[in-house]
Amino acid sequence: MTCADLKRDNHGIVNKYKQYLLFEKSLSGNTLDAYLHDIEKLLQHLDDQGKSPLDVNLDDLEHFLASLHDDEIGPRSQARILSGIRSFYRFLVIDGYIEADPTLLLESPKIGMKLPEVLSVEEIDRLIASIDLSKREGQRNRAIIETLYSCGLRVSEACNLKLSDLYLNEGFIKVEGKGSKQRLVPISERAIAEIMDYMTDRAEIAIKPGHEDYLFVSAHFKKRLSRITMFHIIKVLAEEAGIKKTISPHTFRHSFATHLLEGGANLRVIQSMLGHEDIGTTEIYTHIDAQRLRSEIIDHHPRNKHKG
Repeated sequence: MTCADLKRDNHGIVNKYKQYLLFEKSLSGNTLDAYLHDIEKLLQHLDDQGKSPLDVNLDDLEHFLASLHDDEIGPRSQARILSGIRSFYRFLVIDGYIEADPTLLLESPKIGMKLPEVLSVEEIDRLIASIDLSKREGQRNRAIIETLYSCGLRVSEACNLKLSDLYLNEGFIKVEGKGSKQRLVPISERAIAEIMDYMTDRAEIAIKPGHEDYLFVSAHFKKRLSRITMFHIIKVLAEEAGIKKTISPHTFRHSFATHLLEGGANLRVIQSMLGHEDIGTTEIYTHIDAQRLRSEIIDHHPRNKHKG
């Protein structure tokens, strides 16, 4: 099935679901819009993988929930989205599109749940050390882990990081976050070294047009790494390193912030580095001197305390 066929089929299914909500569930306009908006989130996620909503399994839906968490959507909002998805799949069963409801075994996010897992510096070192550098993606994966941890990036920010965003001589990278807001993030010497080593391998890949500027690319597909691929890379590396915690790319972002706080870094600086919505991009440039900001991070980040 082509991408165009998939979109056309999805459009037809969503229209029927909308009629179902209107006439059989008698939902209000606002509730109807919220349900449809949530289904669009799921369909976009599946479209990125070339999947139809009729072919999903429990793993696909858990991946989707993990992506919501990585986008920093809170447990209450996740629960609301999941409620809409359950409704959608009940409709698909009722209308005969599918036989079994894949959401039945999907666990709801816990409201007020504790913060996600944090890896210790030792666990991160162990994970990096377990990467097989004889594999062609080995050095790339080391660079990914170091960049996620040293810079506290969202997975989408890491996937979209470009060569033209790297100011390695100055010790910064430029990151485009939510709402296309840009911020400068200091990068550790360790991460810079891993990226530079990766660039040698990257130069041997015949990258497809339109993807030449992206930093992290697939040697097999010759294009920018997708979010799903990066999730999969992290999961496999954790298993190979014998790490039992449930981790995702977001785990490194959370570890970044936690380790900086533990080291005594200023909370406001950390919030700025994470690019949270409540701190405007301009604050990075107008209220915080860039070199002082970099010194704050460099002085407190574990990567810069264990050189060599």
